[in-house]
Amino acid sequence: MDLSEAQMRARLPEALAIYVAAMGYPRGTESHRAPMWTEHTGRSGWRAVGAVQPDPEHIDRHAPLVAIAYGYRGAPDQWWHQQVRRGMQATGWSRDQIEYILGNYFELTELHVHPSAQGYGIGEQVLRRLLADRPERGVLLSTPEVEQEDNRAWRLYRRMGFRDVVRHFAFAGDRRPFAVLGRGLPL
Repeated sequence: MDLSEAQMRARLPEALAIYVAAMGYPRGTESHRAPMWTEHTGRSGWRAVGAVQPDPEHIDRHAPLVAIAYGYRGAPDQWWHQQVRRGMQATGWSRDQIEYILGNYFELTELHVHPSAQGYGIGEQVLRRLLADRPERGVLLSTPEVEQEDNRAWRLYRRMGFRDVVRHFAFAGDRRPFAVLGRGLPL
């Protein structure tokens, strides 16, 4: 389901709980991320989608989120954009290649499926809905590096045609290595 800015803000605690569970972050991480996620809703081209787990025994009840994804149009004044540019420069991309890729892209900022709902194709459904009808030329994302690309996120991204842009990149303020992946749009 598509989420408006108001719906995203109303469901932010649920969305952040999915993020923390899916990423294995310690409890309390939500409070640090909430202001940033809220600020992102005002960015150009912002879009969010979620998946819910309906309860057939309680149709009148608010169905809880089991997945969340959002992103927005990338821009030079954004921190992530600047970090990716630095990574591309350091790994030998030409100025023209960098300008082409970073000149018109959708930043897939977050895509998370609660661990209890993983393995049912929800991530792909959410990703497809999020990227449907996007006007940008391509989509970029970052994901933690894992040995042999052996997790559900990596398998989803590879199945959906995402390719390496920068590998083993350390974003400022985070020691873990990340991969930046991208692909053209439409899917």
